[in-house]
Amino acid sequence: MNEIILGDNLLIMKQMPNESVDLIYLDPPFFSNRTYEIIWGDKGEVRSFQDRWSGGIMKYIDWLQERVFEMHRILKPTGSIFLHCDHHASHYIKVYILDKIFGENNFKNEIVWWYPGGLKNTFKIFPRKHDVIFFYQKSEHSCFHLQRKETTTEVSLWKRWGKYSSDGRTIKLGEIPITDTINRQRQINKFRNKNGREPQENDVLYELEGAIVEDVWNDCAAVYRKNEKIGYPTQKPESLLERIILCASNEGDVILDPFVGGGTTVCVADKLKRNWIGIDQSVQAVKVTEMRLQKQQGLFSEPFVLKLHKYDYDSLRNKDAFAFETWIIEQFGGIPNIKQRNDLGVDGKTRENSPIQVKRKDDVNRNTVDNFKSACERFDKTLFLKNIEQQKPVGYIIAFSFGSGAIQEISRLKVEENVRIELVPVENIVPIAKKPRVTISVNDLGVDSKNLRKIEFIADGYSESGIEFYAWDFNYRDKKFTPSVLIDREGEQIQFFKAGKYKIACKVVDNEGLEGFEEFDLTVNGEVKKD
Repeated sequence: MNEIILGDNLLIMKQMPNESVDLIYLDPPFFSNRTYEIIWGDKGEVRSFQDRWSGGIMKYIDWLQERVFEMHRILKPTGSIFLHCDHHASHYIKVYILDKIFGENNFKNEIVWWYPGGLKNTFKIFPRKHDVIFFYQKSEHSCFHLQRKETTTEVSLWKRWGKYSSDGRTIKLGEIPITDTINRQRQINKFRNKNGREPQENDVLYELEGAIVEDVWNDCAAVYRKNEKIGYPTQKPESLLERIILCASNEGDVILDPFVGGGTTVCVADKLKRNWIGIDQSVQAVKVTEMRLQKQQGLFSEPFVLKLHKYDYDSLRNKDAFAFETWIIEQFGGIPNIKQRNDLGVDGKTRENSPIQVKRKDDVNRNTVDNFKSACERFDKTLFLKNIEQQKPVGYIIAFSFGSGAIQEISRLKVEENVRIELVPVENIVPIAKKPRVTISVNDLGVDSKNLRKIEFIADGYSESGIEFYAWDFNYRDKKFTPSVLIDREGEQIQFFKAGKYKIACKVVDNEGLEGFEEFDLTVNGEVKKD
């Protein structure tokens, strides 16, 4: 399952199995010793920044080294790692971390990623215009696919014959019009001389190939030159990650980005039909990534899971029943039943094979307990009797809450029949919190010179844990939230509208990563009306 995980990547990677990832790209916070390194500004990011900077460069190297050590462990023998850094610590990272952990012999490239931008301090130094990406493979068996640049109109062959090419790469005999007799006969003669036979209509006369990609990448344009910008200062272009993923993985492989940031790696991996895992300590990072993925998801996209520190009761309570059963049993440490029907009251089992039943509701009653007792006995009579003899639970019922009748029946079974059934509230397995609330007010600011109505939107969000940011969709359709504005920390927006009817939606995200939502209809005519 594709996953976005909120948390410390070191702790999360320590829980991942050995050799389970095919490719790792990481763009860790640079060793800049400046507060501008704080991008999102939420608690998780600030805490990580302070930890890195408590002891200078060696503390930073130690902080990063223990994480790269885990990356090496979880990387498959056929896997590769690409570590993105700049001049502040690149030499330390190569010598003290990558050479030591991956081995000097497994160093493949120091890739230079050149980017355009403003020129600073040009009177004191040469302008800094590149980052470094260190490419290491885990073994000589690591996956690698040679990459070529796209062909362009500057290729002389393309200039001469491009008008005959249907796909921009190949020219077939059958694509040269019969009326162009001189060109057609010239190619027939050339092909006959080369191959010694008469060419056929589908024979490829020319195949255009781009230049081989070298270790200086100046063709992956910065984000501000593309329609990708989301307001994340260190956001990397999708073309950069596309090249890395295509060269070092195959479809179906697992891609890990332990510093997911604005989500470019996992979004590109998703488009390229790879499985993926993204981790970040910042609530804003994981929520922005979630919204980017939702925006690009299509009918055949693979599902993904967002793992937070706390979960919204309403979302869990209204989740698809079978999906909730599977998820909560896995969170409990059990093995879910793959059957959706005719499970005879058993939705899964513990590692010791004891039955688990899940009720996606509150106030579970006595009948549920009695029926589950019978289900446990049917499931494995020998184990049922053994658990009674050893005074262990014969099974577990998971629900949001339990009524007094169920609780009393549990006590009676224990005292009178020596049968132990354990009632497990969902909040004992995963922490639950209340999602934030948001209300929207609308102010008509009049008409501009183009006769467009200028409208101010003000979001008022509330959460016990505090508000992180807002996101807006000013063309909300078909219950699919496609953000027009992805990151709004103030909750205020001004938009311009022609006369007509619109549906507006706003999300608010709190410090736990939970979100509130409001949608409403807006009528713009002689006046502005929020319906």
